[in-house]
Amino acid sequence: MQPFPISLHKRIEVIDLLRGIIMIIMALDHTRDFFHSEALISDPLNAATTNAALFTTRWVTHFCAPGFVFLSGLSAWLQRSRKTNAALSRFLITRGLWLIVFDLLIMSFIFTADVHYSIFILETLWSTGAGMIVLGLFIHLPFGVILAAGLLIVLGHNLIDLAAASRQSPVPLWWNLLHQPGFKPLGEGHNLFVFYPFLPWAGVMLLGYCCGKLFTTMDAPKRNPVLLYTGIGTLLLFIILRFINIYGDPRPWQPQATGIKTFFSFMNMLKYPPSFLFICATIGPLLIALSCIKNASGRFAKPVSVFGRVPLFYFAVHFLILHLAQIIMYLINGHSVAEGLKGVEGQLFKFTAPGQGFSLGMVYVIWIAVVVVMNPLCKWYDGYKTTHKEKWWLSYL
Repeated sequence: MQPFPISLHKRIEVIDLLRGIIMIIMALDHTRDFFHSEALISDPLNAATTNAALFTTRWVTHFCAPGFVFLSGLSAWLQRSRKTNAALSRFLITRGLWLIVFDLLIMSFIFTADVHYSIFILETLWSTGAGMIVLGLFIHLPFGVILAAGLLIVLGHNLIDLAAASRQSPVPLWWNLLHQPGFKPLGEGHNLFVFYPFLPWAGVMLLGYCCGKLFTTMDAPKRNPVLLYTGIGTLLLFIILRFINIYGDPRPWQPQATGIKTFFSFMNMLKYPPSFLFICATIGPLLIALSCIKNASGRFAKPVSVFGRVPLFYFAVHFLILHLAQIIMYLINGHSVAEGLKGVEGQLFKFTAPGQGFSLGMVYVIWIAVVVVMNPLCKWYDGYKTTHKEKWWLSYL
């Protein structure tokens, strides 16, 4: 194994900082989902109906899922310094399975507030967990094979769309899990909603794992230019292929009435599942950020990094706070508990009333308040994990 040319502690701080920034931005999108008056009635990325503030608010959060999955793969490579391949494989597979169970049982309830579990949702944590399982199996293979597999999945998975377009009958469940979102009945009164098909996310995680090798074989002066130029090249590839409008995203952009709306159409790419161009447009800036961060322990970085050290805790608790606050708002607006439990046809959330909510400016105020509240909670939990390292199960949380 190659020696680590720089302090592993510093590299983890950089990853924690970037992951913390991702978690903060992610909360903005979830706050908008719960509290914006237009969240349940219009698409913020629809070039014909959106505006610059709403489009930007939604689009900037596109960095979150790809960045988190990529950094999870990168972190897995760094764990090779303290785990054997067999131990790392076992940890990734078991943690991946745990994330899937957590998503189905805990996050589905927090997300919908449905005590009857009429809908089980497979979203971010499921796709991350599935990616970890794939990576846990792949790490026994040569590095070149892992890199080639990651590139093949990310670059080529949109070719599957050609086959899907010609299909007339409903797709099987395995196809939904792999590539196409959709609902599947599980029995009387229960359904499964696959929100995040896992195949492209597994490719992103494999590439993140391979990127980790740069951190163990190069010092910063050599590594940072590689990250920078790779990030710039990825963005240029995105611009060229998106402009050509032939491959990389199943939704081609179209000229609109104004230049800004045309730009909105150009940037509105498929996230569910993430297209090749979506991945290029989000991972490119992440690589540039990895190359540019010089100090991950400054006054600004410390309170942000704490979110990145306990991402699962942050994810679940901030969602819980947001949904509890949204339920309280729903009841204050004159709705009953029975009405909230019944829900609105076509909506995943219980206790929702499409069209009710706040302005986008107020959404930002609520978002900041939630992030502020989460900081001491995450700091406490991070401290608890640090002082209780003998509890092996904390590594899964």
